[in-house]
Amino acid sequence: MTGRLVFVGRRLAGMAVLLTVVSFVVFALLHLAPGNPIDSLLGPRPRSPETVQALTREFHLDRPFMEQYWIWLSDAVRLDFGTSIQTTLPVSEEIASRLPTSLLLGLYAFVITMVSGVGLGILAAVKRGGPVDRAVVGGVVVGMSTPAFVAAVVLLYAFAIQIPWFPVFGQGAGGLDTLWHLTLPAIALATATCALVVKHTRSSIARVLDQDYIVFARARGLSVPRILFRYSLRNALIPVITVSGLVLTSLVIGAVLVEVTFSVEGIGQLLVKSAVAEDIPMIQGVTLLTAALVMGANLLTDLIYMAVDPRIRMGT
Repeated sequence: MTGRLVFVGRRLAGMAVLLTVVSFVVFALLHLAPGNPIDSLLGPRPRSPETVQALTREFHLDRPFMEQYWIWLSDAVRLDFGTSIQTTLPVSEEIASRLPTSLLLGLYAFVITMVSGVGLGILAAVKRGGPVDRAVVGGVVVGMSTPAFVAAVVLLYAFAIQIPWFPVFGQGAGGLDTLWHLTLPAIALATATCALVVKHTRSSIARVLDQDYIVFARARGLSVPRILFRYSLRNALIPVITVSGLVLTSLVIGAVLVEVTFSVEGIGQLLVKSAVAEDIPMIQGVTLLTAALVMGANLLTDLIYMAVDPRIRMGT
């Protein structure tokens, strides 16, 4: 227990340092980019010297760069990312209103990825060399070669336009309606990650099935399902748990274009709109939140890895 607490403490400290570095890089890139921040703030609206002066004071543009960063970071620690240029609402409120949709979409896609990926991987490993295995491996090649936004366009055209089984866009009115609206986006998001899980599951299960103790169990007349679930599945799934961290990272990144394609009002769509509008406070807040989500997902993966295989010394 003490070892786990030490590991978690080290990882949290490392996350804090890394988030600080990410925040500085994002702040520096946006503030050192060509153009005047005042132009982004005002856009085409008429301006007066008084307005320019007021905005300069409000956003601390008259301070040295490092002082600007320190003021912004001090506010960001309290989840105060400033005011959105587009909506004039607090950035934290805008993020909070969209975050549940993105989290639900990501969780939905993750469940599809793991259930389908592990199931197909086990099936392919048990049927190695046969037509089922070849079909699954072929699907893995196609899936891993297909970006999430391409899968989104294909699914949207096939199952929302040509065969109108699913809604074209939006996230529904809540409950089951929201899940129904998010089904196609979740499948599109899970396409490449599911293929990755299938590949690792198949390889891991096949390797375990070739072990001497599994061969001996088969010789004793035990059925393949019993061998899988009683002797081999736990050991075989450890590499799959490891790759789930990469899956979560891929889902966070892929969600940006998938949300735009399906007009899902989540964090990804918000980031794209903010980039187009040069909404600097919003870009900073969403980017920092995304980095924190990725780091948190990887920490959770490591903790699950420890729970499944306590023999492994983490953080060494």
